[in-house]
Amino acid sequence: MEVSVTDAEGQLTELVRRAEAGDEVVLTRHGRAAVRLVPVERRPTATERRALMERLRRVGSSKATPGVSAARSQDDLYGEDGLLE
Repeated sequence: MEVSVTDAEGQLTELVRRAEAGDEVVLTRHGRAAVRLVPVERRPTATERRALMERLRRVGSSKATPGVSAARSQDDLYGEDGLLE
């Protein structure tokens, strides 16, 4: 939707609501696009970020499969004498 700046002055509240709802609102000056109204992305709060990290940890640990410990992953490269085989 394109609206001239002059017309937008009287309906700014409605134009902001439409932009927040996802409509593309372009303000024009002398028939040329000048400004686009877009909603600001809301940033998650610290509590929301912490909750997301906890959910990711739970999902990750539920999908983990048991295996060889990374601490011992190179043991098969060395012989009993400690030298490379």
